[in-house]
Parts: sequence; structure tokens; C-alpha cells
Amino acid sequence: MPGAVLAPFLAAARPLVVAQLGQSLDGRIATVSGESRYINGGAALDHLHALRAHVDAVVVGIGTVVADDPLLTVRRVPGRNPARVIIDPNGRLPEGARCIADDGADRLVIRTAPAAVPRGVEELVIPAHGPWINPATIIAALQRRGYHRVLIEGGARTISLFLDSGRVDRLHVLVAPMIIGSGKPGLELAPIVELGRALRPATTVAVLADGNVLFACDLRQSQDAAVNGNGHAVHP
Repeated sequence: MPGAVLAPFLAAARPLVVAQLGQSLDGRIATVSGESRYINGGAALDHLHALRAHVDAVVVGIGTVVADDPLLTVRRVPGRNPARVIIDPNGRLPEGARCIADDGADRLVIRTAPAAVPRGVEELVIPAHGPWINPATIIAALQRRGYHRVLIEGGARTISLFLDSGRVDRLHVLVAPMIIGSGKPGLELAPIVELGRALRPATTVAVLADGNVLFACDLRQSQDAAVNGNGHAVHP
């Protein structure tokens, strides 16, 4: 990970939420059939694993677990495994999901009502807020457990919900030199009518060794500008 991008994780004096998204040039994260391995190259994967190594918890939605069965561990760079958190409102978590294997890291499942969980996995019950669990409530609950640096890793719907709620401080977008043409989009946010309401974060750009381009976006500055009357945010 480039030093300028890593610095906020080492120097954060307050809780930090980062979302990571890997996509093609035309903004796709998968083909129409759902194939996504691997749009981004090895250097991009190294970056993702470095992010995991520098946060307290990594969060994914149950759709990502069912579709991809990710490990969510640190393997490509030195570092410890973060806590693994699965948002699973309706109890769909497979018993054999690899992300809940016991390797010494904390494992949590977020539910809207109590249900059975595998041995060693902690259940965190958070009431639904409309059709979804409020991202702000999730972050607050994780921070109370000491997880102050949080990575929202996927999938697209989960990242979009956290962005729409204004709960993402930094967004890392890894763009692969690939044009898919159709398929699943990386982000689907609430629509805006005026471009003046678009988020315009301060952004650091780095070209990785495999040709992927990293856009490291500071959404806090964009949100702070909206609060001060100097800009606009999509949501409060």
C-alpha cells in the first residue's frame, strides 16, 4: 500500500471507517453471470490484504459470503487477522462458511432477531431500520466492542448503503484496465438531480504495479464541507 494511503490508518485519532471496492474501467464488479475472480490483479489484492491488516474489523454482507465464500483473513502481506463481521439479518449464514472458521480472530454475526449461530461465533442483534439495518447503528455497536477502525469490504449493496448513510470516512476504489461492457455495477446510490449535490472528495491517485489504479478518497473532507456550507452531500 502506498505510504500516503496507509498513513491515515496509522495516525487515526478517532474512529475510522473505510470502504474498499474493486471494479473494471466501466464500473463493473462482476459479469452478468456473477463471475468476478479476478477483475483486479495481484497488486490490488495485496492492497486489500494490507487494508485488512490495518483495521480492527472487516464487514461484509451475507450476499458476499453466500456468493464468494471469502476467508477475509490477511495472507498476502504481514499482519494480524481482523475481527470478521457478517451482516446476516435473516439467518442465511452457511454452517461451513470459511469466514467463521476458528483461527483466533473474533467472529460476529449481525442479526435482526436471535437465531442459532455456530460455536464460537458471537451474535449481535440490531433491530431493522426499514428494510435494512442502520449502518450507523452497526458502526456504533462495533465501536463499543473496541473495533474503532472498520473496513466495509462488500458487497456492492452493503458498501452503497454505508456510503448513502454518510458513514464512510474513506473510500478506496481499485480500477482494473478491463472493460466488461455489462454486468453488476460497483455502486448503486440514492439518485441526485443536481451535480452540485455530488460528493467531490479529496482524492489521492496511485498506479499499482499490475496496472490497476487506486483512487483513495477522503469523504470526511467532502462531508465536513457540506456541514460548513461549502459543499453538498448526498445524505446527512
